[in-house]
Amino acid sequence: MEKSVSSSVIKRLPRYYRYLGELLSLGIERISSKELSQRMGITASQIRQDLNCFGGFGQQGYGYNVEYLYGEIAKILGLDFKYKAILVGVGNIGHALTQNTNFEKRGFNLVGIFDTDPQKIGMKIQNLTVLDYKEIKSFIEAECPTMAILSVPRAVANQVANELYDMGIKAFLNFSYAELAKRDDVVVENIHLGDSLMRLCYKISEKNKDEV
Repeated sequence: MEKSVSSSVIKRLPRYYRYLGELLSLGIERISSKELSQRMGITASQIRQDLNCFGGFGQQGYGYNVEYLYGEIAKILGLDFKYKAILVGVGNIGHALTQNTNFEKRGFNLVGIFDTDPQKIGMKIQNLTVLDYKEIKSFIEAECPTMAILSVPRAVANQVANELYDMGIKAFLNFSYAELAKRDDVVVENIHLGDSLMRLCYKISEKNKDEV
């Protein structure tokens, strides 16, 4: 794709995908931008602008074919190619992620789980056995995963990320609350629950001010 697409549009794509999936499950075959905007709380013009970044997909007087648009957004997001992923750190967050996240629906196959705790090594989680972190190098060489999910303590996050980078991992989903060192050839998505809570706190405070 020659033209660049803004990060705000990219951030909205998973939401479009989720809503379209819900429409499919309800048996809805087509929908207008106006109807979609009412469901999503986004203006119809914003929806059209976003989708026009990738070709439009709609027809005047017809709207959007839900199944087709769902498939096209999956391709844009890269969900039609299942990347291999590993998870490092089976604490509360790591365990919850493996139990409750449908990785395959989101473009990834979780192929390995690792920890350093002897009490966790050997555990079975979602048909995967928790492996000793000492085995991770040979595992990566054999399986060639694309992405690592980090749910390790903040103090060791950069050390682990650097080790995995040297083993060939170039994408990280980071739950460690540490800021990973930036590299030009690495993709990082930082998940900060604390930041989300503080943004929510701010919005509630602002709302309360308006109501006074």
